[in-house]
Amino acid sequence: MKILVLGDIVGRPGRTFLADYLVDYRKKEKIDFCIANGENAAGGAGITAKTAREIMKAGVDAITLGDHVWDQKNFSNEIDELDFVCRPANLPDSNPGRHFLICEVGDVKVGLFTVLGRTFMGPKVSCPFSTSQTLAQELHGEADILICEIHAETTSEKESMGWHLDGQVSFVFGTHTHVPTADGRLLPNGSAYQTDLGMTGPRESVLGREISACLGRFLDGMPRRCPVAVGDVGMQGCILEFAPANYRLPKSITRIELRADDLTKV
Repeated sequence: MKILVLGDIVGRPGRTFLADYLVDYRKKEKIDFCIANGENAAGGAGITAKTAREIMKAGVDAITLGDHVWDQKNFSNEIDELDFVCRPANLPDSNPGRHFLICEVGDVKVGLFTVLGRTFMGPKVSCPFSTSQTLAQELHGEADILICEIHAETTSEKESMGWHLDGQVSFVFGTHTHVPTADGRLLPNGSAYQTDLGMTGPRESVLGREISACLGRFLDGMPRRCPVAVGDVGMQGCILEFAPANYRLPKSITRIELRADDLTKV
C-alpha cells in the first residue's frame, strides 16, 4: 500500500499541474491513495465545490482544509455535498462539514482528520491536542491506517503534535506554511512524521504569491493584493509505504519534490 500526501494546492497553477501530471505519476509510482490540502485551491484563498471536484478528477482521493476553509462565501452551503472533503475537526461543532473521513482502498480503510493549530492562527478553535487524541481513540477500530494533519503556523506546535500522537496514528503531517521541511522520519513508536509538506503550486513566489507584491508589503508596510504567482510550478509532499502485515504503522516515508521536467504530461 502506497499513499501520496501533497502539500497545500495553491490556485489555478497548482490545480492545472495536478490535472496534467498526477494521474500518470500515480500509475508510475503505483500509488493506491492520494490526499491533498485544498484550502488555497480557489484563487489562492479557500475552495469551492467546483474546485474540489476538479481536484478529485485530477487524481486526488481525499481533500483536507485549513484556516481559509470559509473564505469562499458559498462553500459553507456546499461542503456537506462533498463526501471526500473534511474540514478542521476542532472548529465549533455548529460548523458544517465532516470532522473526519473513512475511505476504503480495496480491503483497507484509511482514516483521515485535520486540526487547526492555535498559535498565531485566527480562527477560535478547540484544543487541537485533545481533539486529535479523542479522534485517534474513536477511530482506532474504524480505520486500518489513520492519518492526522495539523494545519498550523509554528514548527513547535506541529512537532509537539507528532510526539503527542506517536504510536497512536500512522502519520502526522503539517501544512499551512507552504515550505517543505527536511525532517520526514519514523518516530520511536512507529508513526511517520513531517513538520510541513510544502505546497503544490508556483515556487517562484513567496508562499505561492507574486514576489513583488509580497516583498513590497515588507519594504513599505502598505497593504496590497498578493495575486497567485505562476512561475516554476510543481508539487511537494511525501509517499508513505505500508506492508500488508502491519497497515497501522508505515514502513517508510519518502519526501518528494517534482516539477514538470520530472514528469510525463497526461
